[in-house]
Amino acid sequence: MSRLSENLTASAGRGHAAPSPEFSLEERRILLRLAHQSILSAFADQGLPAAPPFPHLAEPRGAFTTLYLHGSLRGCVGYAMPVAPLYQAVAETARAAAFEDSRFWPVTQEEAGQLEISLSVLSRLFPIHPEGVEVGRHGLVVSFASHRGLLLPQVPVECNWDRETFLQQTCRKAGLPSDAWRKDATLEAFTAEVFRDNET
Repeated sequence: MSRLSENLTASAGRGHAAPSPEFSLEERRILLRLAHQSILSAFADQGLPAAPPFPHLAEPRGAFTTLYLHGSLRGCVGYAMPVAPLYQAVAETARAAAFEDSRFWPVTQEEAGQLEISLSVLSRLFPIHPEGVEVGRHGLVVSFASHRGLLLPQVPVECNWDRETFLQQTCRKAGLPSDAWRKDATLEAFTAEVFRDNET
């Protein structure tokens, strides 16, 4: 499965959840607990946690897991596409964010118990015109040939980008010229429901 690491600022994910949440408070708590268990169980050389008995959480969805330690980003990995059941995507990306994000040293066992986790559950990708992009609502994927870049909806808000800067930065994330969105690159959008430990 293809995973993407994502740059987020320390406060990303606050205040940008969908107005009508898709996931109940109980489902959010289950997913967050699953993410923590996935990281902690790795130190005991155990497999990923078992699937929870909620059909909604077994639907294939893209998801990103972001880790914070004392308010600072400690790792972020995700699946942009719905390649696995949601509970599995959360468990896998949580463990990958803790141990495989190349920007950071692997999380230590001492740090694992202090992590704060934020989850971003993605909608399916849909085509979008540049003028239809809404900062704070849409995440973006820009692709051309073998190049592909993704930025989550909260990134432009935290960075104070306008729509055009958001488009340009997503192109740069893909390794493309910043104006590729005006030319032959494919532009797709998604929305994300974002929730974290201190909000549940």
